[in-house]
Amino acid sequence: MSAEHHGYSEHDVQREVTDLQAKSATAARIFDLRRIIGGLFVLYGIIVTIAGINPSDSSLDKSEGININLWTGLGMLLLGIFFLVWLKLRPAAPARADEDEDA
Repeated sequence: MSAEHHGYSEHDVQREVTDLQAKSATAARIFDLRRIIGGLFVLYGIIVTIAGINPSDSSLDKSEGININLWTGLGMLLLGIFFLVWLKLRPAAPARADEDEDA
């Protein structure tokens, strides 16, 4: 039985496969872990940095005079920005059709 008997030509099937591959590549780029990790680190870095801008005396006493929230927040911001820059400079390559056929 060929695809011709069901109302689908070989061209229709090939076009549908190409469309699905393009959608799959787009989904892979959207859900790239670098985007998720970078975004979360930037978000939490902003929150922790804001908490560290005006530290209380008790929190400074607990950390022996080091404003740990400020330094941790800035570190988180830098790490998140690193992940997002890495994503921008080296985006995920879409899967090639010949690799899919081998798998």
